Amino acid sequence: MNTATLNTNRLWAYLQLTRPANIITAWADVLAGIAASGFSVVDNPLSIAWLILATTGLYGGGVVFNDVFDADLDAKERPERPIPSGRSSLRGAIVLGSLLLSIGVFAAAQVSWLSFCIACGVAAAALLYDAYGKHHTFFGPLNMGICRGGNLLLGVSILSPMLRENWYLALIPITYIAAITAISQGEVHGGKRSTGIVALVLMGVVIAGLLGLGWLNQSYFLAVLPFVILLSWRVVRPFVQAVSQPSAENIRTAVRSGVLSLIVLDATLSCSFAGFGYGLLLLSLLPISMMLAKLFAVT
Repeated sequence: MNTATLNTNRLWAYLQLTRPANIITAWADVLAGIAASGFSVVDNPLSIAWLILATTGLYGGGVVFNDVFDADLDAKERPERPIPSGRSSLRGAIVLGSLLLSIGVFAAAQVSWLSFCIACGVAAAALLYDAYGKHHTFFGPLNMGICRGGNLLLGVSILSPMLRENWYLALIPITYIAAITAISQGEVHGGKRSTGIVALVLMGVVIAGLLGLGWLNQSYFLAVLPFVILLSWRVVRPFVQAVSQPSAENIRTAVRSGVLSLIVLDATLSCSFAGFGYGLLLLSLLPISMMLAKLFAVT
């Protein structure tokens, strides 16, 4: 194998560490937050670009450090992953993760001091999850949910005063991600039915919350309904399957569908504030994420 091929394979391995398909879902979080803030794209499109860069760095850095902290465990359970397979080095992954998190915080600082503070909080929460949270049955799902909720609020922070009014919106992705993280605890060896039931109940709470949010903004309620139906179809079915037969394969399918459907969740939330057209705009990210999911691991 020549040097050029080796370098290409190494670059591909580092790209795998960032989970590009998942990063697209993080873009949807920020764009949903921007919609909830009432910010107009024409006001300052550069701020939107900075926040997209910020969430790219924060999410990318967070998932890279996930593999850094799991290097020894992956060597036993998932030896094909970039670090245990030797296609990327542990030191290189640490450098990449640190660089991405730094870019995320720096980009957020270009929008506002509040955005900078939220970005720092998201970065800290991601590292806490990677190092400790994911090993804790209760705190792990909550910790990961806080990362996603903070990502949504990062979008809302584009108009700082709106954060005081719309902080509660973070509860939706927190609950949603808590459900996914809870059920994902069995994606290697299989899970417990009781954990799956808890995850399914949490998902029901999310769907009810989205319907309630649409009802509060009644002018957009009919626009919200198709998105709620789509979200329910994409996540409830695999979750029910994972509960009835909690095998590792069924759980991975449920987690994969849940992660990619974050875009549908964000599109649904956006409809409550910006209407059907904006929801479709966010939904257009789903096929991009699904295409990338065929090339890169999601879980």
